[in-house]
Amino acid sequence: MSRRVLIVTHGGRPEAVAALSEAVRELTEAGFEVALHDDDLAESFGDHMAAARVREGVTDSEAVMVLGGDGTILRAAELTHGTGVPLLGVNLGHVGFLAESERDDLRHAVRRLAARDYEVEERAVVDVAVHLPGEESPRTGWALNEATVEKARRERMVEVGIAVDGRPLSSFGCDGVVMSTATGSTAHAFSAGGPVMWPEVDGVLLVPLSAHALFARPLVIGPRSTYTVKVLERSPVPAVLTCDGRRRIDLPVGSWVEVRRGALPLRFARLSPAPFTDRLVSKFSLPVVGWRELAANRPDHRAPASDEHDAHGEHDTHGEHDEYDKEA
Repeated sequence: MSRRVLIVTHGGRPEAVAALSEAVRELTEAGFEVALHDDDLAESFGDHMAAARVREGVTDSEAVMVLGGDGTILRAAELTHGTGVPLLGVNLGHVGFLAESERDDLRHAVRRLAARDYEVEERAVVDVAVHLPGEESPRTGWALNEATVEKARRERMVEVGIAVDGRPLSSFGCDGVVMSTATGSTAHAFSAGGPVMWPEVDGVLLVPLSAHALFARPLVIGPRSTYTVKVLERSPVPAVLTCDGRRRIDLPVGSWVEVRRGALPLRFARLSPAPFTDRLVSKFSLPVVGWRELAANRPDHRAPASDEHDAHGEHDTHGEHDEYDKEA
């Protein structure tokens, strides 16, 4: 029985077309049957028939290889959510936080896939239920990165009420509220001032956007808790819910949204055992070199002043950072 890999890519980019050609060649030579998926895949929020339309043939695949950036991976996640088929991302974008391999390592990634030399990592999603005025049953959806409630019009703030496990917590005017998984904590929530959560943190983050309130700090709840965000009756504008920047639904005044950790995680094929800390440093180009080591590598580095020179009152710039160096 032949092994099958499904490829999802950003077909409108020249670099993606070149990478697709190479990937098909390498996978075919490695003995895989290759299928391509070039539909947009965008679901409407709460459209349960979308799964049947877009996932045809996915469960017959050993993996879904994604050629693109994080946006393309989120797009491919609509294919694999609930199927158990792992995603293998090859980064063609800028940061590529969700990708496992870079463009130059495509051949190596195919070889590892052919040898089944990879681990499968599960990432939690959030399940989302939307209650609309006049509708008895909620509309449901999910997100890998985040579910965001934002004002539908620019000129006014939206007034929201926040509850945890059905207990009122706070209410305020704001531009919106981001509710993210640990995976999404480095995306929209991060740019809004939220903390970075390591993938194994089993919680859901909430970050208010430009809230006009004294108590509007990021919150993290556990895996058995639920956020409720209501568009209050006093709100001068309605809101809109967006999941992963792709699936959206309008929220008229009086609507409320419930967000909790999802029951069906997404699966990723991982080629490297490197800890998340290393991925964070690499993707964000974080400065991890200590002050002394950094200074020693500068072209204009000068030797430290002698004790006699220091005794005459010259400023010891290295000494200022002794405590920092001990911690670095």
